[in-house]
Order: sequence, then C-alpha cells, then structure tokens
Amino acid sequence: MFTLNRWQSRTAALMALSITAGTVAPFITASPSLAQTTFSDVSSNYWAAQFIQQLSQRGVIAGFPDGSFRPEEPVTRAQFAAMVNKAFQKAQQRQAINFTDVPSNYWASSAIEQAYTIGFLSGYPGNRFEPNQAIPREQVLVSLANGLAYTPSGNTESTLQYFNDASNIASYARSPIAAATEKQIVVNYPNVKFLNPTATATRAQVAAFIYQALVSSNQVSAINSPYVVTAVGSTTPTAGSVTIPQGTAIAVKYDKAEKILVTKDETAPLTLTVSQNVVTQDGTIVIPAGSQIIGQLKPATGGSQFAAQKLVLASGQEYQLNATSEVITKTETVKKGISTSAIIKDTVLGAGAATAISAVTGDRAIATEEILGGAGIGALVGLLLGKNSVDLIAIDPNTDLQMTINQNLLVSLR
Repeated sequence: MFTLNRWQSRTAALMALSITAGTVAPFITASPSLAQTTFSDVSSNYWAAQFIQQLSQRGVIAGFPDGSFRPEEPVTRAQFAAMVNKAFQKAQQRQAINFTDVPSNYWASSAIEQAYTIGFLSGYPGNRFEPNQAIPREQVLVSLANGLAYTPSGNTESTLQYFNDASNIASYARSPIAAATEKQIVVNYPNVKFLNPTATATRAQVAAFIYQALVSSNQVSAINSPYVVTAVGSTTPTAGSVTIPQGTAIAVKYDKAEKILVTKDETAPLTLTVSQNVVTQDGTIVIPAGSQIIGQLKPATGGSQFAAQKLVLASGQEYQLNATSEVITKTETVKKGISTSAIIKDTVLGAGAATAISAVTGDRAIATEEILGGAGIGALVGLLLGKNSVDLIAIDPNTDLQMTINQNLLVSLR
C-alpha cells in the first residue's frame, strides 16, 4: 500500500410531480436542450447536486414550476417507474400484465407497464402494483440491478458485510444489492457504511442511484462523489496504480495574473497548474508539477470557492477530480472615480466582476483578455448604475486556491 508524503489529511421521469392532498399532478418533462438544471433548493455544495444536474440535463428528471426540486421528498413506485423509462432504453423482456390497482386512465399506467415489461419492476401477489407506495432504498437498488441483468461476481454475504447495517437487507434483495454494490450503483449519504435499506428513497437518492446505474452501463461519465460506495468490486487498486487518498492537499499556481476578482454570485471557469509534485513515500511522482486542474470558481457561503472537475497530467492522462479550495472571503472595494487600469493591473476578472466595475466606474472598455470566460449578468448593470462602489471577492490564486481532494483518486503509474 502506498503512502504519500506531504499529503495533508483533513478531514420519475420528471418527478416534476406535485403531490398535494393525496393527488398526483400529471408530469411533463422538458426536452434535454431546454431542461432546467439548477434549482432554488439544490445548492452547489448539496451532496447530490451533480447527480441531479446531470439527470436533469438528460431529461430524466425535472423540477417543479416554482423552480424547486424538493430533493428530500419521497418517491413512489409509480414515479420511479416513470424515471426508469426515461433513463433506460431496453427491449421488452416479458409480456405486460394488468395490475388490479392501476386503472388504464391512471397517469402512470403506461410507465408502469413499460417498467414491468423491460424487467425493472414487478408487482405484488394478487397482481397488485401499489403505485402510490413510497419505494424503499433497497427496492430501488434491486430494480436497477435486475433491470440491467447484474448478478454478483463475488460472494454475496462477503460483499454486503461492507455495510454496518447489512443485517437489515431483506433476503430477496441481498443478491441484487451485492451486484449493485460491485457495479458502484450504491450511493450512501451521509455515511457510506450505512445502506439504510428499508428507508424510503428520496428524490435526491433515486437520482444518485439512477445516475450511477447509467455510469455502470457506460452511458454517462462518472462523477467523483465521496458517497459512492467503491470499497468493493472493481475499484481495488491494481499493479501499476496508486490511490491518492481523500484529504490530500494539492498546491497550485496561476501564471496569468497575480489577482482574480469575481462577484460573490458568479461562476467563472478557471484552469490552474499544479505547482509541486505529489509523490509516494518511495519518491514516485503521481501528480507531477505542471499538470493542469480544470474547474471553476463558484459562489460559496460568504465568498467564492474553486471546485475542480478534471485533472490532466503532463502525460495527457485525464481523471475526473473532486477537490475544492477553502472559501475565499477577502474583498476589494471598487469606488466610482478610480482608474480602471489601476484595478485591472496584473488582474483577471470574472465576467460578473467586469460588468460590476464597468457599471460603477463608467468604463466600458475593459479588454476581453482580462476577463475569464463565462457570461456577465446583464441585470448587474441596472442594479449598480448610480452606485458609488461595489465589493468584489479578491483572490490570490497562488495562495488562496490550494485545494483538498474530497474523494480517493485512483491514478495509473504508467
């Protein structure tokens, strides 16, 4: 096992379903190109934010008319059937049956029939489907494993012993959940060791499970989340690879400027350079200085934070990277009458910051090469016209953006 020096440890288908007074509103799914991907109640640092955003973009799930997603609301079996049909395209595996509690005019009748015929869902004795029953977490995982025809390659009980509450998994669910665990479909928040199999699945949890099922079938790219269960199955490090542990610090630099200014509300793309080799105990370099980290500056509580998305090694190898900097809260006040050239000397601006500076100083001639990519928020101009000053987040990229890896990262030593 490798140890690293200087590594610092720190610690559906839409489901836009309005449930009121026991009634379920018909669902409408936006086309992927028009789909809403941000929601008023899903912050950027919410544990399932990336899963929700990606599935929304694919048109598998959607929010509510008020702009919310309601991630903690329970999911019914009918709603789950609708989501499965949007996520997976499969040929019919068996003939449809008429469930006694699903009338032909029920809003999800077609979705339930389809989910049954393609092998994702089954009914209860007496040809009942229980469409309005809240679906348990273990049932979601069984559905996904069965629908994708996954079976465990290892010993079922040995795999399930990873979970501290394995004894609570129903007998019918044990083999499918072991298979789902091996395929890295299981996502456990806030503690990966607790499956909570009998708990009702929430909209956020179902989004995470379905996304991981799509990853397992090579339909989407993996998201680096610390809550994906990766301790068993195919993620065991192999010869010629090393796991960089969660909590590792990566020193970075930014050569294009000595300072970055952004508004507290904007998101701006940014590529940083690794400034120091990350090495193993025996001196093997696993992340060489000069590697690139691609990500973005994003709003965070009280300031701005860099969130990494991709690591590109000098060799050209690319890895999805889940790492963040500390939140930067330092501010710089730009006042009316100040020289714009003095503000932007050795500085790059987020598009929102450039808009804010223009509005306060009246200077509309800020050069585009001094602005990070992204779009300025036009409404800022109206808000700031007539204002005498604006406070911007001031970032020293060579000291403020050192980041910490939030999830173990497996890299090849080739």
